[in-house]
Amino acid sequence: MKFTVVTIFPEMFDSVLGASLLGKARAAGTIEVEFVDPREFTSDRHRTVDDAPYGGGPGMVMKPEPLIAAIEAASARGLERGWSRPHRMLMSPGGDALTQSRVRELADEGHLVLVCGRYEGIDERVIDLCIDEELSVGDFVLTGGELAAMAIIDAVARYVPGVLGDAASTDEESFSQPLLEYPQYTRPQDYQGERVPEVLTSGDHARIRRWRREQALR
Repeated sequence: MKFTVVTIFPEMFDSVLGASLLGKARAAGTIEVEFVDPREFTSDRHRTVDDAPYGGGPGMVMKPEPLIAAIEAASARGLERGWSRPHRMLMSPGGDALTQSRVRELADEGHLVLVCGRYEGIDERVIDLCIDEELSVGDFVLTGGELAAMAIIDAVARYVPGVLGDAASTDEESFSQPLLEYPQYTRPQDYQGERVPEVLTSGDHARIRRWRREQALR
């Protein structure tokens, strides 16, 4: 699975991609994550990627020229390396809500280009010309699209064969049924007077499955 992130802050991803399952998957080559910085496609000495909005108002808007050039470069670099045609996604509060079923579908894409906006947003012509899908991770505001892109990489990577130690783990996760997962317990059996439910120590796997199903439905 290939990810290319278009961002002016690639360093934000270092700790997320260097640790835990994502770090191991990246080191093993199970997933690949690359970055394209729109500042690489500016022509002024200040490497300017934003400008004041037409019509006035607070804040700045990301300019179309460097952002479109970065998205096109991300697509071209992938194709040159034999990757599949990328699905180009903008992290946007105006996009469709990300769901577990959509995550599962995205894992079949092969190559995702994740575009991270900043400031008051991006020039609408970038969306018209270069974006296949807008996605939102929730009804709240982030400083930029980088955190949303991290969430998408993490969620999608879990469906890539070889990333999880047990491939069946995704089958019973929250939202996969679609239900929340049942309560989980581990040792000790008694902790400060709170005991593990008897059914889980019974050895009766049929009862355990029924109990877990009932808890998930609740």
